Amino acid sequence: MLLRDPVHDLVTFEADEERIVPELLATSEMQRLRRIKQLGVTHLVFPGAEHSRFTHAIGASHVMTRLIRRLRALHDELPFWQRLASDRARDALAASLLHDVGHGPYSHLFEEAIAGAPHHESWSLRIVRDPGTEVHQKLVRIDPGLPERIASLISGGEDPHPYPLPYLAHAVSGTFDVDRCDYLLRDAHMTGVRYGLFDLDWLLRSLRFSPHTDGSPPRFAIDGMKGLPAIEGFVLARRFMFEQVYLHKATRAAEVLIKAIFARAAMLVRDGTRLDPIPRALELAAHGEQIPLGAYLDLDDVTIGAAFMAWCDTRDPVLADLCRRLRVRRIGKTVELTGENAHPERADDLVQQARELCVAAGLEPDAHVALDIAEDVQSFGDAETEGSEPPLDVVLADGRARPLGAVSVLLARLDNVPIRRTRLVVPPEIRDEVVLRVGGGRDGTGVP
Repeated sequence: MLLRDPVHDLVTFEADEERIVPELLATSEMQRLRRIKQLGVTHLVFPGAEHSRFTHAIGASHVMTRLIRRLRALHDELPFWQRLASDRARDALAASLLHDVGHGPYSHLFEEAIAGAPHHESWSLRIVRDPGTEVHQKLVRIDPGLPERIASLISGGEDPHPYPLPYLAHAVSGTFDVDRCDYLLRDAHMTGVRYGLFDLDWLLRSLRFSPHTDGSPPRFAIDGMKGLPAIEGFVLARRFMFEQVYLHKATRAAEVLIKAIFARAAMLVRDGTRLDPIPRALELAAHGEQIPLGAYLDLDDVTIGAAFMAWCDTRDPVLADLCRRLRVRRIGKTVELTGENAHPERADDLVQQARELCVAAGLEPDAHVALDIAEDVQSFGDAETEGSEPPLDVVLADGRARPLGAVSVLLARLDNVPIRRTRLVVPPEIRDEVVLRVGGGRDGTGVP
């Protein structure tokens, strides 16, 4: 298989061990990812962010082919039983392709909006293991043990049994993995920002194994100080993308609107109101029932979008209004809460005031007012906690291995320092009054 990609340019899957990629791409479960946007509703803020989970999956598999080549150049550092044989390389390629196969509509938003919905990784594992899926059938025809090995890789090597090469499991799902290597570059390219760019070529070239003589499994490391800027760039790219793209105020406001749509629809279904159409998975979830895999796989951005479009004309005025607002991008406004305003008691008081303003404006407060707390944190500490991935080492010129956080002054300063945004999301009709009550400028921060 030979493809052109806007991020990686020429992408090929031509070696014997790589043939599994085009075979899996042909399955219905992988083709479904064409209909799920990688960044959910971020295209409402960054118009170019129309790329799909399908393109990201291909990109992650391409990065894995490059990582495999680098690992094979390092074989002399490993005992023979830890080296990357062709069957293990095939496992890694399949896992990198399938790691997001269980994603629901609107990216991670679906998991947050549907009460009790399993995480997308749980759905990915079900798809890989379920005998009724085309993915599973394809895998067992190649090797009956392949589904369980891939499931172990997708879960980071911990479920159901540790993968024989822990470093390979961390390459599929870990702090430095092929998933992040692709999505940072791809999301930066498609949104048109530069925050997510980093030197992937040099990062892969700087990769090596940490020297250990205690019999512990091999683990990734960075080759000396020359590789340190590359990993620092990688970490900073992720932080900047969270600050500027993933936690963008308008994206979060759009997500609040969609959560309100799901919540209102679920309430109506529980009360016996007929919504037409309504995907079976949403109807079951509204009643607190488990969603069968087949019903879940019927969900994508297209089916949910069609339901939202139809609900613009539903008899329930609140649901109809919410869907119409989404359709024309009349999303909520955000008021940043900082300092005293961000304290829980004060924030709760501001929420209550916004709800009262909503009622006065003839709007349903449950559907239009929300306190949105967005947060992300990364750790580069010296020690690993039980069950966690080992910290990434830096191998110095004298052969000593030191944890990344102990070598990089920059990353030590960012260790466990969260990105946190507390925002009050309100309808545009009352935004100015809310800002006056919060105090400060137009966004409540003191900036005009």
